[in-house]
Amino acid sequence: LNATRSSIVPARSFTSSTGKDTICELAASNIRYGPGATSEVGDDLREMGARSVVVFTDPNVAKLPCMTVLMDSLSRNNLDVHVYDEVRVEPSDVSFRHAIDYMSRLHESVGLDGVVALGGGSTIDTAKAANLYTCHPPSSGDFYQYVNPVVGKGDPVPGPLLDLIAIPTTAGTGSETTGVAIFDDIPSRSKTGIAHRRLKPTIGIVDPDNTATLPMEVAKYSGLDVLCHAIESYTALPYTERPKPQSPLHRPAYQGSNPISDVWSLHALRTAAKYLPRAVNDPDDEEARSNMLLAAASAGVGFGNAGVHLCHGMSYPVASQVKSYVPPGYEGADHALIPHGHSVIVNAPAVFRFTGRAAPERHLECARILAAARNDTGELTRSTTARGVVGSSMSRVSEDAGQYLADEILHVMDALNVPVGLRALGYDEDDLESLAEGTMPQHRVTKLSPRPVGKKEQCHSIESPN
Repeated sequence: LNATRSSIVPARSFTSSTGKDTICELAASNIRYGPGATSEVGDDLREMGARSVVVFTDPNVAKLPCMTVLMDSLSRNNLDVHVYDEVRVEPSDVSFRHAIDYMSRLHESVGLDGVVALGGGSTIDTAKAANLYTCHPPSSGDFYQYVNPVVGKGDPVPGPLLDLIAIPTTAGTGSETTGVAIFDDIPSRSKTGIAHRRLKPTIGIVDPDNTATLPMEVAKYSGLDVLCHAIESYTALPYTERPKPQSPLHRPAYQGSNPISDVWSLHALRTAAKYLPRAVNDPDDEEARSNMLLAAASAGVGFGNAGVHLCHGMSYPVASQVKSYVPPGYEGADHALIPHGHSVIVNAPAVFRFTGRAAPERHLECARILAAARNDTGELTRSTTARGVVGSSMSRVSEDAGQYLADEILHVMDALNVPVGLRALGYDEDDLESLAEGTMPQHRVTKLSPRPVGKKEQCHSIESPN
C-alpha cells in the first residue's frame, strides 16, 4: 500500500448517543518558537507584572548554558529570582511534596507572582504541582485532593494559578502545552497525576538552542514519547463515546479523539517520523532538533485535549516498579529508572495489535506515515519475528491494521537500537501480574482505549518479557 501521499483519513461521524458528550474543546498554552526565545522570558514576566519569581530546574540543567541565558534575561528585567534546582527526574509524590513545601514557604515570605520551569517534563510537571498547591492548598491538607482517581479524589482546580512559563530542554513530553502533571505514587506503586486545564503554562518557550546539548539517549526516548503521544491520541476512543459532563468545568482535559486534536496529532507524527532518527544520530542537526521540539509541542496540543490510552497507562507501572535498571546514557542517575519514552514504547506493539480492530483506518493511517518516513515507497510490511521483518503485500486490511502498525513501530525501535521486551528492563513472567495490577488505577487513560480493556486483557497485552 503506497503511503507517499499520506493524509488524514475521513473524519469519523462523531455522532453521539444518548447521555454522551457532543462537544469538544481546545485548551493549550501560548507557544513561542525560535532559537534564542529563552532570552525574552524576563520581558514576558515584566509585562505580566511579576516582581518576584521562582525558577524550577534540575541539578544537571542548572549547569547548562540555557540556565545562564534565562538568569541573564531575568536579571536584565530587575526581577527578584529564587531557584529550586532539586527536581527529581521521574518525580514522585515525595519529590512533589518537597517542591510544594519549598514554593509555599517562599510564597509566604516574599509573595511570589511568577513561576518559570526550565527542563524536561519532570521539571515542568513539578512546577505545575508546586504552583497548584501553593495557590490552592487543600483545606484538609490532603495531598491527594487534586490527584486523579482512583489514587486520589480528582477535585477540579478551584481557581487561577500564578503565571507559569515553561521552557522545555527535551523534545518529548509536550508538557509546555498541557494541563497535566505526572508523578510516581510510591504508596500505590503506580504512576498517576493531576489533570486540569488551569495547570497549563501561560507560555511555552520552544527554543531549539536548549536541546543543543541533549544526550543521544535522552533525545531517543523523549522522541519515542512524542511518537506514542501522537498515535495514542489519534487512535483513542472518540469524544462522542465519553459521558456528557455535568458542566463545562467537569469536562476532562482528556476528551477522547476529536477533529481538533486529530490535526495536531497527525502533524506531530509525520514530523517525528521524519526527524527523530536524524535528531538522535546527529546532535548538530539543528533542523532535526528544531522540528522535534515542534513535534513535541504539536503532540502536546493533540494529546493534551484528546488523551492517551494503553501505552501510557501500562507504562506507569513499568516505570514505577523498576528494580535496578539504569539505561545507557543515564549512568549519573542516583536511582534506578526506565526513561518514560522507553516505558511507553516497550508495550506499544502489543497494545496496537490489540486495539487495531477497533479503529482500523486510523491504525493504518499511522502505519502509513511511519512507513513513508522509512522507505521511498511507503509500502507496509509484516514481520515474522520481533526483529526480522519480511516484506509482503498488505491484505485483509481491517483485520491486520494493528499488526501493521505494530510492525512499523518495531522498525523504528530497531533503527534506534531500542531494547525490545520487558526482560531487557529487568522484568520476567513473575512480574506480569504486578504490572497489570499497577495499570488498573490508570483508568483516566485506559478508559480511552478504543477497545474495552480489563485486567485479563492487560495481562495479554503486556509485551512478552522475552
